[in-house]
Amino acid sequence: MYPAELVRPMAQELVDFGFISLESPDEVVQHLENQSGTTLLVVNSVCGCAAANARPGAKMSIKNEKKPNQLVTVFAGFDTQATAKAREYLLPYPPSSPCIALFKDGRLVHILERHHIEGRSAQMIADNLAGAYNMYCN
Repeated sequence: MYPAELVRPMAQELVDFGFISLESPDEVVQHLENQSGTTLLVVNSVCGCAAANARPGAKMSIKNEKKPNQLVTVFAGFDTQATAKAREYLLPYPPSSPCIALFKDGRLVHILERHHIEGRSAQMIADNLAGAYNMYCN
């Protein structure tokens, strides 16, 4: 598990942008199960591709005209129980961090796994997510 001093600024980057930090399995269930509308989940990470691509791309994507109703995040390697619970909602996809997923009415409809994030610019990630928002968000 990563130390809080290391994780806090990386987690706060999304929270400051309006994401709700889910720190327990119960909070994950509350925000992902049986929800109406759309929810964007970012499985955050300390890795370089999270810092350079995933977090900036997720934030840039919210500038799209259509956007998710709810923004949530868990931090892999820190909020371990919350992350494990969130990954249950991402099945059949294997654990991946970072990872960005869009849910509509509690159902996974779009996912960017780590291999979709590494080597891609934040703008490419934002554009990919905006395309999903245009399809699934009102």
